[in-house]
Amino acid sequence: MSSQIIPVEIFDYIVFGGNGDLAERKLLPALYHRDLDGQIPLGARIIGASRTALSDEAYRDFARKALDSFVAAGDRNPEAVERFLSRLFYRQVDVKGDAGWAELKSLLDEAEDNRIRAFYMAVSPSLFADIASHINTLGLSNDRTRLVVEKPVGRDLESAKRLNALIGEHFREDQVFRIDHYLGKETVQNLMALRFANMLYEPLWNSAFVDHVQITVAESVGLEGRAGYYNTAGAMRDMVQNHILQLVCLVALEPPSAMDADALRDEKLKILRSLKRIDASNVEHVTVRGQYKAGASNGGAVKGYLEDLGEPTSDTETFVAIKAEINNWRWAGVPFYIRTGKRLSERMSEIVVTFRPIPHSIFDNAAGHVQQNQLVMRLQPNEGVKQWLMIKDPGPGGMRLRHVPLDMTFAESFHVRNPDAYERLLMDVIRGNQTLFMRRDEVEAAWEWVDPILKAWEERSMKPQGYTSGTWGPSSSIALIERDGRTWHEPD
Repeated sequence: MSSQIIPVEIFDYIVFGGNGDLAERKLLPALYHRDLDGQIPLGARIIGASRTALSDEAYRDFARKALDSFVAAGDRNPEAVERFLSRLFYRQVDVKGDAGWAELKSLLDEAEDNRIRAFYMAVSPSLFADIASHINTLGLSNDRTRLVVEKPVGRDLESAKRLNALIGEHFREDQVFRIDHYLGKETVQNLMALRFANMLYEPLWNSAFVDHVQITVAESVGLEGRAGYYNTAGAMRDMVQNHILQLVCLVALEPPSAMDADALRDEKLKILRSLKRIDASNVEHVTVRGQYKAGASNGGAVKGYLEDLGEPTSDTETFVAIKAEINNWRWAGVPFYIRTGKRLSERMSEIVVTFRPIPHSIFDNAAGHVQQNQLVMRLQPNEGVKQWLMIKDPGPGGMRLRHVPLDMTFAESFHVRNPDAYERLLMDVIRGNQTLFMRRDEVEAAWEWVDPILKAWEERSMKPQGYTSGTWGPSSSIALIERDGRTWHEPD
């Protein structure tokens, strides 16, 4: 089975931070794959912009090396690579000053058609407002202009509101695309399909049948060159406020009236506003903070966080576990256990929906223990869905029960390459489809839930607990779920 490729309209993609890490690892490879599949029309351009002095040819050399490093050899068709590189241009721009903007405008104005212009801000959030202001005041924007904003949108509610307001001075909300690459992952999209394109799950998707939900986003790496940013953010701001809360929303939302951007985001907003408040009164009972220590990871010895950071002390958390609850009719009494961290046992992101146990077993002890059904959605690596069921062990000799999965690994089932999340999202920007992007009120509602937790940690002097690299976090995160009579799902 092959996927259907629908070309988009002609565009200019202007990437501020065009020679940075995100452009190198994700954006340029993603755009190359879309070009390779024939989705990008003739004449479309990709323009890198940053304060570094580079010629067009030097930028193309940078892009060629990026493709060599981050695109599989089998996908690097020489003819396609040259075609893609011919689309690339570069302008040196001082985003806080005036230098280079006239040259960028001149290059953009060379396209006489009324093409879409997408400005991607792959830079520090401190530069977002300056870029938005220059784009608007220099006349680079029109009704077909989009502005792509990378996370983090603020570091708390106040700064998020301030940043949203500054961007809003120059762009309409329907022009702003706040990107969260987790929403572009194939499995996240399949969660919507499983729930709303099948009759099987939706009648069971509530507190009468669901026992609890687990969401794990685990990384085996440490700081990886992000020490400056990470030590001021921590796992709560870096992962929970955006990625994980978006996953909670997609699991828990009510069926929207249509697969429409605002209809979907209206329902996500309701979930964010229904989250039970966590503050100083309950933070010690329902949250865990951790910080990795020296240990073993990825087959070798690794340093602890403070050694990676190069500082004698730090209260930044590299691990968070939370028992969250949603105060509405559908989910009342169903805990959502979430955890995320660095230097954990393996790189893995998954959503596990565990259904309630059967009310009565007709089988004797010799048949074996009847385990609860689970729907396991793996986001990375090896995206796919498994529905765990109890069946009879084949063969003679009486009734013996086994817990087995109905397995749908996408790459194997459909015999297609799993596209990177950025591929879908970059093209959705050109289409003007905001379904998989966060709306302003969503971002602010997420901060409204996170801010009291951060404040409570400070008020209660909850320092991060140490955990050995290569494990699944502090022992108290195990206690968090086990005192409810449950356990964390073991990766397959």
